[in-house]
Amino acid sequence: MMATSNLTRYTPSSPLGLFEPLRALEELLRDTGMEPFWPSTELAAGIRMDIQETEQAYQIRADMPGLKKEDIKVAVDGRQVSLSAQAEQGGQGEQGGMLWRERHAGQWQRSFTLPQEVDDSQAAARYEDGVLHLTLPKKAGTGGTRLTIQ
Repeated sequence: MMATSNLTRYTPSSPLGLFEPLRALEELLRDTGMEPFWPSTELAAGIRMDIQETEQAYQIRADMPGLKKEDIKVAVDGRQVSLSAQAEQGGQGEQGGMLWRERHAGQWQRSFTLPQEVDDSQAAARYEDGVLHLTLPKKAGTGGTRLTIQ
């Protein structure tokens, strides 16, 4: 007989949850004490972030908890911004007494395109309390134009 954990993972239901069969199977396996043999869907969820636009810049807050700032890479090329990080899982050989494991090692990556080019010479990045803060000033003269329809 296999012992199972008394801990239950709570995931609020959402309409998108209906389209995540792999996550449901992963949770079923974990509830029965087994580990899935594929990369975790937690990593597949990607980097969660907020992007705010002002007249001068884009302000980005990206949740990247449990990482060291040395493990995070930010690349800016015109309007394209790419975030990536590599997380190591310590103590893999120490399985004794482990009741539940949700922290995973792996690689996160996310790229997106902004509406206007970034002045990369003025761009700044700061990592604090598990959140990456980016200030990406807009490059002057690259905002495009709006045409008046006649």
